[in-house]
Amino acid sequence: MQFIRSLLFIPANREKMLAKAAALPADGFILDLEDSVPPAEKVAARATARRYAQSIGGRAWIRVNAFDSGMLEDDVRATFGTPGLAGYLIPKIDTVEQVAALDRLFGELERAAGIAEGATEVILIIESARGVLFAHPLATASKRVASLIFGGARDADLMNDIGCAWSSDGPELMYARQHTLLSARAAGIACALDSVYADVNDADGFRRDTVLSRRLGYRGRTVIHPAQIEIANDVYAPQPEELAYYRRVLDAFDAAVARGQASTTLDGRMIDVAMAGAARRVIAQAEAFGIRYCPLSA
Repeated sequence: MQFIRSLLFIPANREKMLAKAAALPADGFILDLEDSVPPAEKVAARATARRYAQSIGGRAWIRVNAFDSGMLEDDVRATFGTPGLAGYLIPKIDTVEQVAALDRLFGELERAAGIAEGATEVILIIESARGVLFAHPLATASKRVASLIFGGARDADLMNDIGCAWSSDGPELMYARQHTLLSARAAGIACALDSVYADVNDADGFRRDTVLSRRLGYRGRTVIHPAQIEIANDVYAPQPEELAYYRRVLDAFDAAVARGQASTTLDGRMIDVAMAGAARRVIAQAEAFGIRYCPLSA
């Protein structure tokens, strides 16, 4: 999965909203069949999701209903093979047995369609205490797991399961937020995704929380309103001063290597192969978003 800074939820029964999606600057879209769709409209929403996923062109993911709903398999079978579909979001998942069941279902559908087995990617949403505790086994239970989403929205499932209060930067969910990220990174997942920020009218609070998210190590998040997209895209993207600094890091390191040295200093800081690796990661992330290095003016 490529880096995603902003992944916007859109209810799959809201055609007016879906019709506007392709023009929005989000890196990806979640066509939601789960919580935002009333029970009476879920079956019809499958066809709507399939239709609009094709028009969005490679940026669409479908969130199916959870295992315990009894609808997950029907959701998948009704939408599998949609041209341009990036993959599936799986909510409320907390056992490796559930991941194994997903693997079997998608494997069956891939073989029947003549698609390479394992090609269908899934993102797991961590929304329970058990899910947090076993986040790493979940992330490594199948090669088709592309990412984890920390499900720490205010008053949502994880908060209620733990029984804690909520704050953006307080201790209540911080361990769960960090553990989910560390589990994803330990599993080799480059782009774990942070939770939605529920107060869509609090742009300043959303920006502060997104800055904190990036400091923790997240490089993208789910969003629930178009107004949050540009803030997320801006905060998670490498900034010009970062790119300028890391370009200098690589230049200094390459010069040291050319001299037969394994390390050097830059602005009083030691530079070795680890720092050069960090610089390459940031520059690669910027290039993935079409952001090119441009020297800052003197």
